[in-house]
Amino acid sequence: MTGFPITIRALAVALLMAAIAPGARAQQAPLQDKPFADHKIVLQLSDNDPRKQGLVISVANNLMKFYDPDKVAVEIVAFGPGIDLLRPENPNRKLVESLVAQGARVDICLNTVDTLERDTGKRPEFISAATPVQVGVAQILFLTENGYTLVRP
Repeated sequence: MTGFPITIRALAVALLMAAIAPGARAQQAPLQDKPFADHKIVLQLSDNDPRKQGLVISVANNLMKFYDPDKVAVEIVAFGPGIDLLRPENPNRKLVESLVAQGARVDICLNTVDTLERDTGKRPEFISAATPVQVGVAQILFLTENGYTLVRP
């Protein structure tokens, strides 16, 4: 496809993606609406270690303070054991909600939620500040393909 103009190549790739995985793109959370953001960071959280949760929150807070919240797009993607950060009883709940109020986004992997429901027979609850995405790792890939820098504190 190297001889095709970029627009035709992009159209061909989009049609191929639609044929291979119908609806897969619809499961991604759209990019944040931060037109003046100079920096875009996605923070991965895949452990339930309270120190790691605190570190992710601290990094997000520091980025929001260092840059103006309008100048930085911060997205935390939690999957696997990392979704424990987004449970209502988590002691960091208020800090997560404060980050979201400042313009950060926190995603929760629905594949993990579905797996826990299958394993336990009960769907786990998570805070309303969390944005559900079907596949956490796919959301990270989507973000990195759209200019975000992946950081795994």
